[in-house]
Amino acid sequence: MSNGRVHLSVSDGIASILIDRPQARNAMTWPMYEELAAICERIANDPAVRVATLRGAGGEAFVAGTDIEQFRAFNSGEDGIAYEKIIDERIGQIERLPMPTVAIVEGWAIGGGLAITAACDFRIATPQASFGVPIARTLGNCLSIANTARVVAAFGVPRAKRMLLLAETIGADEAKACGFVTEIAEAGALDAQAAALCARLAKNAPVTMRAAKEGIRRVVNEGLPQGEDLIRACYGSRDFKIGVEAFLEKKRPVWTGS
Repeated sequence: MSNGRVHLSVSDGIASILIDRPQARNAMTWPMYEELAAICERIANDPAVRVATLRGAGGEAFVAGTDIEQFRAFNSGEDGIAYEKIIDERIGQIERLPMPTVAIVEGWAIGGGLAITAACDFRIATPQASFGVPIARTLGNCLSIANTARVVAAFGVPRAKRMLLLAETIGADEAKACGFVTEIAEAGALDAQAAALCARLAKNAPVTMRAAKEGIRRVVNEGLPQGEDLIRACYGSRDFKIGVEAFLEKKRPVWTGS
């Protein structure tokens, strides 16, 4: 299966980032994460970019997480720690972009896809969009502390527990009701809604918005505790290997608790 691509186009001060692997619901591969990193670095240093948007190709999914096939190469909890550090770096790059960011969400934003949307400042979604981290049901791994903090900040503790313990996904209506989704638009009106929001943001004072973004990021991330012990326990478990193989074989995992 194709490694996929992440594309950048810039027009009239709007940077459009397209995550392009629709045949796999835009599941992220290692090369795609590297392309995303390079794009973030490029636009972060471009004062002409006033707003950035992120979108998945194909209309079926925003990003359906990381490509699970890649986890077959993991042999220990240390592999999980290394992986989560990379994900934290990539998500952090999006979160630290100096300009406002808008996620345009059609379909699933799952796992790493949810983390990407949570790192953005605003989200416009179709009514069919859904947000979740169903790893307690599927893979048996865990989020980093930083991504856990993003989920809690975005959805609140009760919903975060539903998402992380019950493995529930949150629909667009509920996500809008709790403030995570800014606007809901039918697919035919999605581009116009996104363009209108970008136009509003592009008119505001860049330095003020940059300071506000960074201030909020510092508040959310202040004093984050260590979490490598939790990551090591999950990624080093027998259940994680069971979960990965069951996912790829389209079977239901039988957890052992070890």
